[in-house]
Amino acid sequence: WVGFEYPEYQGQQFILEKGDYPRWEAWSGNSGYRTEHLLSFRPVKCAVSCGDITVMGSGNQSLPLATHDDYPSLQAMGWGNKEVASIKVNAGAWVAYQYPGYRGYQYVLERDRQNGEFKKYNEYSSQAHTNQIQSIRRVQH
Repeated sequence: WVGFEYPEYQGQQFILEKGDYPRWEAWSGNSGYRTEHLLSFRPVKCAVSCGDITVMGSGNQSLPLATHDDYPSLQAMGWGNKEVASIKVNAGAWVAYQYPGYRGYQYVLERDRQNGEFKKYNEYSSQAHTNQIQSIRRVQH
C-alpha cells in the first residue's frame, strides 16, 4: 500500500509493506519528514514481484539496474550526480529516495502507473520538488 499525507492521494507518500506501523516513525523511517497521520491509501500497482528499472541522467546517460538489486547509493554504484532526468520502470514497483541509505522523500514508482515512464521529477509525486534521487529499492510483496 501507499499512504498519503492528505486526502485524494495528495501530499508526501509513504510505502507501507507487510508489517505493523504503531507510530508515525514506523512509516516515515529515516525520511526526515514528519507526519503523524495518513489520510488516503491506495494499493501499489504491481503485477510482478521482480523489478527492472532504468534511470536516465542528463545527456541520455543511462544506468540500467538489474532486476534483483536494490541500490542504497546510486553514487557508490557509479552514478555521476545526485539528480536524474527521468526514470523508466520496466517491471514491478520501486521506491526512489531523495538521499542515500533510503532516506529523504519517498517516491513510489510503478510499471502499471503512467506506463512506467516518469519523464520529469514532478511526475514522481504531487510533492516532488527536485529531481534528486540517490537510492532506490524494489517494493517487497
